[in-house]
Amino acid sequence: MRGYGVVAPPEPESLLDRLARYPVERYPVQHATTQFHLGSALLHAGDTPPALDALRTAQQLFSAAGMQLETAKATLMLGVGQRAAGQLEEAAAAFRAAADTLALVDQPAEQAAATYNLGLVLQDRNDLDGAHAAWTRAQELFLAAGYPAQAAAAARDLGGSLLTAGEIPAALSMLEQASALAERAGDDVGTAAAANALGLAHLAASDAPAAVAVLRRALAFIPRSVRPADHAMVKANLALAHEQAGDPPRARLAARQAYAVTSAAVPVRRQTQELLQRLPGSASDDLFAVLDEEDREQWFAVVREEVLRAVELPAAARVEFVRDFVDGFSARPDTSYALAETLLGVVLELPPPTYALVIDALVAACAGRSEDDVAGVQAIVGSAMARFPIPQWQRLAASLNNAAEAAGQPPTWR
Repeated sequence: MRGYGVVAPPEPESLLDRLARYPVERYPVQHATTQFHLGSALLHAGDTPPALDALRTAQQLFSAAGMQLETAKATLMLGVGQRAAGQLEEAAAAFRAAADTLALVDQPAEQAAATYNLGLVLQDRNDLDGAHAAWTRAQELFLAAGYPAQAAAAARDLGGSLLTAGEIPAALSMLEQASALAERAGDDVGTAAAANALGLAHLAASDAPAAVAVLRRALAFIPRSVRPADHAMVKANLALAHEQAGDPPRARLAARQAYAVTSAAVPVRRQTQELLQRLPGSASDDLFAVLDEEDREQWFAVVREEVLRAVELPAAARVEFVRDFVDGFSARPDTSYALAETLLGVVLELPPPTYALVIDALVAACAGRSEDDVAGVQAIVGSAMARFPIPQWQRLAASLNNAAEAAGQPPTWR
């Protein structure tokens, strides 16, 4: 559930028993505290109506006891529940009341949370000016309280809303702040989210080079192996940036890589499919078009992204990818050894299951070739293997020969 102030409650099964141990007539404060936790637990479980009842009870009991801070926290959580229930006017009133009380008791972080949530409700009500003012204030309060990651989130929402409203210069400025704040806080996910939004703002400003740079930076904070769906979303936007920059090969590579992530959201996959329909082309041609233009120190990153895509393909398509790569380096005598070395370097970094998949595909890619062609490929690969330290060289040679024997081929990789 999006919004600050949503707390992690105790285990729900213990809360009803606790209520029975603290009847409201004898233990009003303990009863109120338990109702607060029960309401939070029900809210997290998506059971909103009883959650609202519990939170109202907590709010009323805390208020009757003169406990301003606890009343404000219950009011804040009540607002979260009211927003979830679509009760937007009531939620806005709750967040305003909570923010006012939290200001009185000098709780800037909690006040910021209430103000941030107020911005969400006002955006839901299409009161953009009000939402922008709330997020601006929330950012100030979060910073004053020493919470840069939360300040970054407020700035990101404000920047995204400004972008949607077509206020591009203001959006660029705010999203740059959001990115810097999130990075300062060490919030990788927040940094990536802000950079992704900033990239879209640069696209809206028709500054494709800036969009490419910031979206590439965003990808570094959300590796495919850690947050695949988020990675795919940013990669799909990077494809749009390359398209706007007039670089179809890179646009198609990024689009295919985003589409290959099985957990990518449906809109992300649709966006990449539409781009590939607009810009038809061959994956192999695209890869070597990029490698032929790219500095050698960038080859590893380019090839790695394509290998990560290939390992998730069906076996036949994976072998086709490797066969095309072998054809590509065989046709480039000036760079054949360096290209083969790049591929092997990527393979050596793969975990064992995917390492084996690419080794098997490399062996299979030689099937059906003439003896001279196979000898030529093995000579290039052998020379590339020799550039690695002996343990890695021996591992590669042994893996290739084992795969060759399993495939009924002679173990002639050296």
